[in-house]
Amino acid sequence: MSAPSLLPDSRAFRTVPRTGVIYVMEKAAARGYTNRDPEWVNLGQGAPETGPLPGSPPRLDTIPIGAGASEYAPVAGIWGLRCAVAELYNHRYRGHSDSKYGPENVAIAAGGRTALTRIAASLDRVHLGHFLPDYTAYEELLDLFRDFLPIPILNKDRRLPDAERLGEEIIGRGLGALLLSNPTNPTGDVVHGAELEAWVRGARERGCALVFDEFYSHYIYGEALSEAGANSAARYVEDVDTDPVLVVDGLTKNWRYPGLRLCWTLGPKHVIEAVTSAGSFLDGGAPHPIQAAAIGLLDIERASAEAQSIQAEFGRKRRLMIDSIRAMGMVLEAEPLGGFYCFASLEDLPPRLQNGMDFFEAALEHKVICIPGRFFDVNPGKRRSHIPSRLHGFVRLSFGPSMAELELGGDRLAKLCTS
Repeated sequence: MSAPSLLPDSRAFRTVPRTGVIYVMEKAAARGYTNRDPEWVNLGQGAPETGPLPGSPPRLDTIPIGAGASEYAPVAGIWGLRCAVAELYNHRYRGHSDSKYGPENVAIAAGGRTALTRIAASLDRVHLGHFLPDYTAYEELLDLFRDFLPIPILNKDRRLPDAERLGEEIIGRGLGALLLSNPTNPTGDVVHGAELEAWVRGARERGCALVFDEFYSHYIYGEALSEAGANSAARYVEDVDTDPVLVVDGLTKNWRYPGLRLCWTLGPKHVIEAVTSAGSFLDGGAPHPIQAAAIGLLDIERASAEAQSIQAEFGRKRRLMIDSIRAMGMVLEAEPLGGFYCFASLEDLPPRLQNGMDFFEAALEHKVICIPGRFFDVNPGKRRSHIPSRLHGFVRLSFGPSMAELELGGDRLAKLCTS
């Protein structure tokens, strides 16, 4: 029998869709966009500005590569970095508890998607809840592994549920696990303080694992910022080795080093062993020299200074974005308490701009990039494709770029909305 053909007409490979961000960037590139062209403004940007901020620590600008760092790193990560992560979280969130994270509670991965893929590969045959809207890359991740069944949960008015409703969802849908971004992407909602404590307590009592994507936890504003240290699930875990809570974070957003692709997962030791085993066949581990260079970035004082500089500068940019959006005639259902995005409704704009895809195309004519809202209607396996997206009338606008870029982009979109 002859081997199967791998010619272009072969059916050996499925069509793999692009995430929403990749789709819009390719559309922009087809119109001439490059990330170094000052004529363009990227308000679809899923990364923060990476240069110095007022009050921020010196930026990492060199990564040494010696003989030792040229070797493979352990799949779970180098010991020094795992210790640094555990020490930072214990200092920030576990001072009240005798149960502390150790290096065995930490696994290092090459970026957030890699960490989440390891977790997904480690899940058993459970119903896995996820919220709508949420991070676009969750869609393919939730469809890639077939042992668990993804179950969508609609956020009413684009807000996360309170602990009582969450408990009803866990019981009513038979959830064994729940995945969410906190702060949320794209809406900027945050579950924090007593409500977050109730979430963790309810999950513990019901045996439902919570997977918190906390990649935006330095970007906290308003009432969420006033409760210092209350925005991470790590604060409310009773026993780090028995509570079914995973926390995923990394350098990409909270330390503003997206190009380093370095992430960590905190959780019970037996779960960390499982995700490490998954990493041994999925990715093989994060680059050794980057891990070594990252240890200093997690120094407690340095990490705190970075968080404070982010909150001050991005707080200014958040205010500018919110005011600009409302001046354009868009509707912001709630001001974001976290992250660096505004999820704006187009319902009050002229009819030609009320659909997110139409708005996106029109904004490209003004050399401004945004993300249509429907890409955040996470739909693994396209099981709900017969139902029109509830998010077609929204766009996500990022205040990740510099203040000057935000001002330029706001001026251009204002002209679009009033022309």
